[in-house]
Amino acid sequence: MRPEYDAIRASDVTIARLRALHPSLIDLSTGRIERLLTALGRPQDRLPPVIHVAGTNGKGSTCAYLRAIAEAAGLKVHAIISPHLVRFAERIRIAGQLITDEELSLRIDEVEAANQGQPISFFEITTALALHAFAQTPADLTVVEVGLGGRFDASNVFAAPAVSVITPVDYDHLEMLGPELSKIAWEKAGIIKRGRPVVVARQLEEALQAIESEAQTLHAPMTLMGRDIDAFEQNGRLVVQLEDGLLDLPPPSLFGQHQFDNAGLAVAAIKTWGHPAIDDAAIARGVASTVWPGRFQPITKGPLADLARPSGADLWLDGAHNPHAGRALADAVARLAARDGRPVVMIVGMLGRKDNRGFFEAFRGAAHKVFTTSFESPSATPPEELAASATAVGLDAEVANGVEDALVRALARPGAPPHVLICGSLHFVGDVLSLSPDTWPT
Repeated sequence: MRPEYDAIRASDVTIARLRALHPSLIDLSTGRIERLLTALGRPQDRLPPVIHVAGTNGKGSTCAYLRAIAEAAGLKVHAIISPHLVRFAERIRIAGQLITDEELSLRIDEVEAANQGQPISFFEITTALALHAFAQTPADLTVVEVGLGGRFDASNVFAAPAVSVITPVDYDHLEMLGPELSKIAWEKAGIIKRGRPVVVARQLEEALQAIESEAQTLHAPMTLMGRDIDAFEQNGRLVVQLEDGLLDLPPPSLFGQHQFDNAGLAVAAIKTWGHPAIDDAAIARGVASTVWPGRFQPITKGPLADLARPSGADLWLDGAHNPHAGRALADAVARLAARDGRPVVMIVGMLGRKDNRGFFEAFRGAAHKVFTTSFESPSATPPEELAASATAVGLDAEVANGVEDALVRALARPGAPPHVLICGSLHFVGDVLSLSPDTWPT
């Protein structure tokens, strides 16, 4: 590891101070965050209603739909997500706006003073900072995305959330949560609270058993996608079958068949919350206008888009990095290619500890060429290892010297201009977006 390496952007000087003081290491417990929040006057108890979202894949998209629907109804929404892609401020949205540098600096000073030099991790102090900032500004809803797991995540500090939401659970972060799927699901189910409603996406049976057991133990009313409610595409539109009626909605603004499930889950959670200002028209506007950077995002600006445009190729960016997400992404690009018969070329960068072979298996028959590359992280998987994994499952793969080199080689291939999919770990996605302010998330 290079000692000077830091995964933040150069502009985040205040965050550099935080990272220097507090390690990025994950310690699955809530004792330290509870202590700090108590010192801050328990801001988590002074927030607008909370929708708390856990799961393996789809958490971020589901949170984005929740926020967009509520805002379409004229409500103010606090939101905390992780990780950020380009700038730390993406993690904390106060009443609809990204936290400003001035407020960030002020709240960090206040949180540091309250912590009094006690041990605390970077993610814990980030969570405390967000909740403390939220408590200073009125809003109507708080959307909270779990960082890792759920039960012992720093965000799991709400005694009575308005709604808990669990997106699809699959194999990921095995070194922290696994290795059994039932154990991973048990961790995610830790956000379920006694007597409070929980809305659950379709699950593999082993995961579902663990989640249902937790809900039953806590007498938490559970709504399950595919059993109590459903969401599906019909004639290009999103149909959500609720327990008390049917919603016929525009298609989700985010591309991919899996987004019908994510949007439907968010609609079910919003309906479970039941705010009177959120009518069906607001739900339709929210579903159709949701923005979530780095998730099958078309790249039409910046230096990579400038390279691709003359050839007629299109660029897509996605943070899929495990087998479950890979299957959803492979389905999305296959549908894209089926429209015009043009080939799909992948450019992949990934962190270590991921099942990259399982990820590549999803793209057999969907990708015509794979270029693997590294990026600025000591934990990045060597591109030679990625290429070997892709080759082992039957893909045509080779190593490139960075994203730009990979794109140039992808565009130089004979035949029709390709659909170019840049994908892998969210850190890699963030590096791509950081190439130009035109592509920074806002």
